[in-house]
Amino acid sequence: MKTLILKTASDILLPVLLLFSVFILLRGHYLPGGGFVGGLIVAIAFVLDAFANGLKNTRKIIRIHPGFLMPLGLLISFLSATSPVIFQDLPIMTGLWASGHIPVIGKIGSALFFDTGVYFVVVGVSLTIIFTISENA
Repeated sequence: MKTLILKTASDILLPVLLLFSVFILLRGHYLPGGGFVGGLIVAIAFVLDAFANGLKNTRKIIRIHPGFLMPLGLLISFLSATSPVIFQDLPIMTGLWASGHIPVIGKIGSALFFDTGVYFVVVGVSLTIIFTISENA
């Protein structure tokens, strides 16, 4: 299904959806949202692009195999979860927050890094599954 309307809409929506997913990711460490929902939005954006422009062109946009994002995300989440044990002798998954304030993001904490890891895992799993199904269909 490669219509001109779908291709044009996909070209416009891809960057908007990617930016929105980052917004949801950053919003998630203060309010509901975060890595899981943001990762699903990225997967939806690339699936829409694959429908409009073909899987081959979408793989060129991503440049890396989505399966690489799974272990990277797991590593980031694991380090975030265990950092309280390593650095401050606190229980695992205890939130650590930096003292400074960044204008757009707010306070940086271990929850943001955990959500970022989840974000990468969800993107990797979703795109690997969808691309594998699309290749075999």
